[in-house]
Amino acid sequence: VEQTVRERVKTGEVRNIISYAGQMFTETTPFYGDQFGQIMVSLNPATAQMRSVDEMIEAMRAAVTATPGTEKISFLRLAGGPPTSKPIQVKVRGDEIDSLRRAVAELKAILEQNPAVRDISDDDSRGQMELQARVNQDAARRAGITPDEVMRTLRLLVDGEIVAEMQDQGEELEVRVRAKPGNLDNIGLPGNFTLPLADGGRIALRELLETESGASLGNIRHYDFRRTITVEADLDKSLTDTVTANREIIQEWERLHHRFPEIDLDFSGELDDIQESIDSIQALFLLGLGLMYMILGTQFRSYFQPLMILSTVPMAFTGVVVGLIITENPLSLFTMYGVVALAGIAVNAAIVLISAANERLERGMSVLHATLYAARRRVIPILITSLTTIAGLFSLATGLGGHSLMWGPVATAIVWGLMVSTLLTLFVIPLLYRISMGSKLATGRRNRARA
Repeated sequence: VEQTVRERVKTGEVRNIISYAGQMFTETTPFYGDQFGQIMVSLNPATAQMRSVDEMIEAMRAAVTATPGTEKISFLRLAGGPPTSKPIQVKVRGDEIDSLRRAVAELKAILEQNPAVRDISDDDSRGQMELQARVNQDAARRAGITPDEVMRTLRLLVDGEIVAEMQDQGEELEVRVRAKPGNLDNIGLPGNFTLPLADGGRIALRELLETESGASLGNIRHYDFRRTITVEADLDKSLTDTVTANREIIQEWERLHHRFPEIDLDFSGELDDIQESIDSIQALFLLGLGLMYMILGTQFRSYFQPLMILSTVPMAFTGVVVGLIITENPLSLFTMYGVVALAGIAVNAAIVLISAANERLERGMSVLHATLYAARRRVIPILITSLTTIAGLFSLATGLGGHSLMWGPVATAIVWGLMVSTLLTLFVIPLLYRISMGSKLATGRRNRARA
């Protein structure tokens, strides 16, 4: 497999290729066993001439999966941040392992029918091959041998039995009697051992046993106190999206649910990661706005002026939307991280304007003159501050020094949001200040006149 991978990559694309035997790592769970192996391909930084990760995988998929001697091969792209799970991740839960495995087989058959689904896998790890032996009650009864004698003989051959204990230099030792290890090289040899009968004859042990070979259970994972096998799959996003694919799986499973009434499915994966991240972002964003309001309220000793300053946050959101439309980028989780960071940056221009206007108002200027003075005298510092921030993030946002899937959207959100919010702030905030403070002073004069 490694040789096939090396033949399908181009010069300059790969930094290193490492093969692991006996273990396999995923985004969530490691697997260990002689049946597992993994090849990790480390790529060089992306350039305009290099193929994308998806193109490399598709170029080698057919040749790698056709490698003789392999049972199942899947491809895994390492994620740099949320969502870390695969687009499709279904936890199949039940109580009986056989029924659970049949349900998993049906679910994987549903996934294989969808042309957009690929790299289907599950975490059902079967154990080592074992030989299960049970006493044939009828044969033992006819031979006049009790089941305990049969099992004791088998145990003596395979595991042995402690017949004595002794001390050697203060250390307690156990004396165990068992068959010679060489006699167990062939799994059928213990069955050739004979037991004496009451009439003086002998009978082979295998005639008193019912044997069955198969794989042991291995690791049995649980989710919400029930046995669980997790099925994962990747998606070709050019054919469908995560929401649509999961909805189709649910519809297909409802047709088969009557055959597995004791089985239930829990859909998580990429959708679960996205929803969890969005909930966290919303909570942190609201907390940030609350803290900013308290700090600004303490600084300006006003309830309304902090609201005027925070009105620049929706202006920044407008810039983010405009930037996403122009650059044709989707609204991702990393873009939302940039929006949260932008909320604390966009308010700076409004703070400078309102602080300067309040200072002139306290010196006896009228509201109109104080507003015009603040807008005229602070426009250059505001523009310089915003431009330096935009210039510092411009290369990261545009990918001039190398495109970053994680930090690129964050920088793009900040650059476009700050650019639009700064321009709107220079016009909207003075207008809001003129209207609000003019109304406040007029109300104060009327109240004093009545008094």
